[in-house]
Amino acid sequence: MRRWPLLLWGLLLPAATVAAGRYPHSAVLDGAAGYRLLWGHQGSSISFRLEVRTQGYVGFGLSPTGAMASADIVVGGVARGKPYLQDYFTDANRALKRDSQQDYHLEYAMENSTHTILAFSRELHTCDTNDKSITESTVRVIWAYHHKDMGEAGQNYHGSNRGSKSLRLLNPEKKNVISASLAYFDLTNQDVPIPDKDTTYWCQMFKIPIHHEKHHVIKVEPLIQKGHGNLVHHILLYQCSSSLNDSVLDYGHECYHPNMPDSFLTCETVIFAWAIGGEAFTYPPHVGLSIGTSTDPQYVLMEVHYDNPSYLEGLIDNSGLRLFYTTDLRKYDAGVIEAGLWVSLFHNIPPGMPEFMSEGHCTLECLEEALDAERPSGIHVFAVLLHAHLAGRAIRTRHFRKGEEQKLLAYDDEFDFNFQEFQYLKEERTILPGDNLITECRYSTVDRIRMTWGGLSTRNEMCLSYLLYYPRINLTRCASIPDIMEQLQFIGVKEIYRPVRTWPFIIKSPKQYKNLSFMDAMNKFKWSRSAGLSYNELVLRLPVNVRCSKTDNAEWSIQGMTAIPPEIERPYRTEPVICISSSYLHCSLFLNMLFIACVTVSTLGNSWSFV
Repeated sequence: MRRWPLLLWGLLLPAATVAAGRYPHSAVLDGAAGYRLLWGHQGSSISFRLEVRTQGYVGFGLSPTGAMASADIVVGGVARGKPYLQDYFTDANRALKRDSQQDYHLEYAMENSTHTILAFSRELHTCDTNDKSITESTVRVIWAYHHKDMGEAGQNYHGSNRGSKSLRLLNPEKKNVISASLAYFDLTNQDVPIPDKDTTYWCQMFKIPIHHEKHHVIKVEPLIQKGHGNLVHHILLYQCSSSLNDSVLDYGHECYHPNMPDSFLTCETVIFAWAIGGEAFTYPPHVGLSIGTSTDPQYVLMEVHYDNPSYLEGLIDNSGLRLFYTTDLRKYDAGVIEAGLWVSLFHNIPPGMPEFMSEGHCTLECLEEALDAERPSGIHVFAVLLHAHLAGRAIRTRHFRKGEEQKLLAYDDEFDFNFQEFQYLKEERTILPGDNLITECRYSTVDRIRMTWGGLSTRNEMCLSYLLYYPRINLTRCASIPDIMEQLQFIGVKEIYRPVRTWPFIIKSPKQYKNLSFMDAMNKFKWSRSAGLSYNELVLRLPVNVRCSKTDNAEWSIQGMTAIPPEIERPYRTEPVICISSSYLHCSLFLNMLFIACVTVSTLGNSWSFV
């Protein structure tokens, strides 16, 4: 490919302008900031730009697990002044093979004394079984590089110059720019000692430092202590009772502990959530989190979940959140609804199951009562955080109106426990009185020999959707609990001791379970995959106990009532994917390549070898 004529340089926009428009998203993939990925998608295609500190080959790929096996890979570089880019794939044994259908298309390549830059594009769905389709789900990106090019002294192994990172490649572009001079305040733990146990929930009360005048928080940023990226699993911020005073600010305490302060029990309303892998969250330009008035949070509880599976000792943490705020008020106040399965032992998953489905219901009865009373015209959801633990494999939030299923509210079919963040919706979704939502979680317990229980530990499970919406109403939780007695009847339990005086409660008959807790009885049952499938069919049909909560521990009248889950199609029928083969693209690519190539050269000057 020849060098582009100098006379074109001055006629086109600067490369930085093109990069900002064409690649609105970016991420540094390695710890040394030597491998930078930029990307953007438009229509049915996606464009990538790799900026890597090497003069050798650069590898980039999409993997189902974050490892080399069964991955979709592209390798490129500049060798002796000539560009190369090849589409590869790996089999289950990690053997690298050239793909007979080349679906990654080089747009330009550059190299100087320190870096190689590659720009290329592909279709989201390529009709190639060796390629991985790109959807709104989490994508596990893999990367590698070497100081030599491909073909020099054989197939050079990248050694330690490799890694993986989970991203959402189809996140909507964030167009609202936040001023760098915006005021902020921090809510951070102070020298919290982390116990040498796998799971710790630490709670600390804070007072919002803004009083007497309404402000809007418009951005929330995680402040994770350096080196603690895998220790801090999630942070929840709760609004607490307005009747508290400053005496509750003296110290933090382990959450959900028998000796924790009573004031913690008044903190039930989630106002923000962050989870591992997530970045800063910016509210839409018409929405903000209200602070400073009598109806806004004055005292908040920050709950930090520490995950310490290696039982490391001597850890001290100072992580937390930074909240950016403004007096330039937005049109609407934001709210959060926690939807899904109420976290309890009544949610359970048998061992040895390659696939098991749980459902949490935000029932039409709860939504109808709350919305009819507060917002008959409905609320508008603009972002969703899907949350599960280690056994989670996929999560969907399904939306129904008058029995008819709507488009999925949110989904992640490649759920990654280590990457959980709010998904911005491409289009806001209106929730009306009488609608219902189902949070559907798919798990795998194939490597477990005992029951998995709903609970707080990362070895326990959750199935939740945190819905960010406006305008704020007095509904904080819309969830369900499945009936436990019919679950026990499945394994043959006939009677429990009543009145219930212990937790977990004790079984009276039959003989093989006598005097066992229901947890021990479920573990004693001889689970097989066929029994697990039958059990799954049962629990999805069971009546549910409705949880429908307000702020300050108040409840809507529907709370505690029994509801029958709606008849729905299972499994969820995904929308058909329209793929576009590589041959369709060749005619339209050349002009696009020419434009981008010339634009980039115009700003880089003679220090770059452009091909």
